[in-house]
Amino acid sequence: MFRALYALPRGELRRELLSYLRQAKPMRGRKPKGSERRGNLVGMTNIKERPEEIEGRLLPGHWEGGLIPGMGGASAIGTLVERTTRFVVLVHMATRRADVAASAFAGALNAIPAPLRQTMTYDQRKEMSQHQALASQTGMRIFFADPHSPWQRGSNENTVGLLRQHLPKRTSFAGLDQSDLDLVATSLNDRPRKALDYATPNEAFNKLVAGLAGREQVSILGVRCGT
Repeated sequence: MFRALYALPRGELRRELLSYLRQAKPMRGRKPKGSERRGNLVGMTNIKERPEEIEGRLLPGHWEGGLIPGMGGASAIGTLVERTTRFVVLVHMATRRADVAASAFAGALNAIPAPLRQTMTYDQRKEMSQHQALASQTGMRIFFADPHSPWQRGSNENTVGLLRQHLPKRTSFAGLDQSDLDLVATSLNDRPRKALDYATPNEAFNKLVAGLAGREQVSILGVRCGT
C-alpha cells in the first residue's frame, strides 16, 4: 500500500493507481461550502468544551464514535475507538434510527469497565439525536465535533480507513451479524501501530484492564486487612 502518489493520471490509469492507496481514494480536502443538511442536536456539547487532557490523549477512557451506512442505507456499523490505545469496537445496527443507535452503542459501551468509559466524541449526525439518553445509560459525557471537521475525530477516521480494507464501499452489511464484526475488530486490534511503539491495540487495552483489576484487588485486600 502507498500513502501518496505524485502523478496526474487520468481515466482507467487513475482508477488503477488510486486502488493502491491505503484508503483507495484521493487525499481528503475541504468540501465546498453549501447548505448544512444536519439538523441541530438539542442540548449538545461542542468539542471546544472538551477538557485538555482528552485532547492530549493523556488519560484513557475517552472514545471517538461514528457510523458507516451499508449499501442502500438499510443497515449500519457503529464504530468506537479508544483514543489512547486505538482499541476498536464495532457495533452491528439493523437500522440508522436514533433509538437503535443509542441502544446499540449503550450495550457495547456498558460492556467496558466503567473507569474506561469517560467520554465519547461524535459528529453532528441525526442518529445521535438521542445522545442524552445514551449519556444517561452509560454515565459518559458526549461531545460533538464541528461540521465538516473529520480531523477532530482523527482516530475514528483512521479506523474507518483500515476497516474499508475489510469492508469496501458499496458493501452490503445485510448478511453480517455481531460475531462477524467482532472478528473484523479483532483483526484491527491485533494490528501493530506505530503510535503505540508497534504494540497492538489489544495489548495496550488489555494492559489498562489488567491495571484496573490489580487496583480493585488491592482495594479488596485493604478492606479485608482492616476487618
